[in-house]
Amino acid sequence: MTAAPIVMDPLARDNAAEGALLRAAGPVVAVELLGGVRAWAVTRHGAARELLTDARLVKSATHWAAYQRGEVPKSWPLIGLAVPGPSMVTTDGAEHRRLRAIVAQAFTPRRVELMRPQIEKITAELLDGLTAAGPVVDLKSAFAFPLPMTVIGTLLGVPERDHELVRSLYERFFSSVASDVQATIAALNAFVAGLVAERRAAPGDDLISALLAADVEGGALTDAEAAATLRVIIAAGHETTVNLITNAVRALLTHPEQLALVRAGEVEWAAVVEESLRWTPPTSNFLFRFAAEDLPYGDVVIPQGEAVLISYNAIGRDPDQHGGTAELFDLTRDAARHLSFGHGPHVCPGAPLARLEAAVALPALFERFPGLALAVPEHELSPNPTMVVNSLRELPVRL
Repeated sequence: MTAAPIVMDPLARDNAAEGALLRAAGPVVAVELLGGVRAWAVTRHGAARELLTDARLVKSATHWAAYQRGEVPKSWPLIGLAVPGPSMVTTDGAEHRRLRAIVAQAFTPRRVELMRPQIEKITAELLDGLTAAGPVVDLKSAFAFPLPMTVIGTLLGVPERDHELVRSLYERFFSSVASDVQATIAALNAFVAGLVAERRAAPGDDLISALLAADVEGGALTDAEAAATLRVIIAAGHETTVNLITNAVRALLTHPEQLALVRAGEVEWAAVVEESLRWTPPTSNFLFRFAAEDLPYGDVVIPQGEAVLISYNAIGRDPDQHGGTAELFDLTRDAARHLSFGHGPHVCPGAPLARLEAAVALPALFERFPGLALAVPEHELSPNPTMVVNSLRELPVRL
């Protein structure tokens, strides 16, 4: 790389400011991640739309030159995200279509809509629990986490006793500062491998059994593919929605004039979901794609073998896409044109489920607790130390 890279904050202390800095530097900019790992960041909406459909950017880490040369150690805190197992996230072309087809069958809009009554029931039960626990609760732990975790756990057949284990493992997995990354990866692998082995031996009426039984063109899932796919589904099935709900509640409580609009019926709750996805995307930076050949874009050339991350922090507030008020949380804008669930062949197949869960949870929460307010000043809220997901450690609220 010839340009001096922008050093990204592994502690994610100000995602909005960092996104603005990256965006101002250009549509594709050189960056330095924790541990001195170099990459390129895509920072503008238009560039992301183009590059996320460019066949020269591939998903397999076999193309990552620095990793193949041993310059990125297996102890790098984000290695589990940069070099995961063989799943739809790490493949392209026909192999990606084979693995994605098996998963996508479970998340069609029709099948997701059929889950609405169950999501409403889980939401009501959690709100009852909040009433008993109040008046001050950590809304992330008591509501935003258990809702999607219970939904995806029920869908997959993951018992409730394992939900807190899953949460702790994934918090460490996404952390930019964890020191035991290989132990975390090993624990996650052992957990999902155990689920696969159980369903191979005794299939049930759950998504894991259906995934293992599915036979599409190119063959059924191997155990390794099934385990890697489960890691993806569990992570995407709860982490994205936890952050979506948490970030949306924070945005509404710190923008009372916007909350008043939705309460008055002047905007729909769907607008809250989409504007929250744009303004504070649940995934802040997505790792990685790799240049299979020298890739020119604008004034720069991404050299063959280098890593590329998609900075949804920067892209979501791109004024070229969202106008001069892109930095503002505004429920009256057309925010549905955001890219926070990705774009192109790898767009998130679980997006309809995340949207439905948030669209059920948010109005139910504010209807049950019309006086909901932050229990601490906003500046005292603490971000999770991760440059990958956009999350808070906790969200203390007064019911």
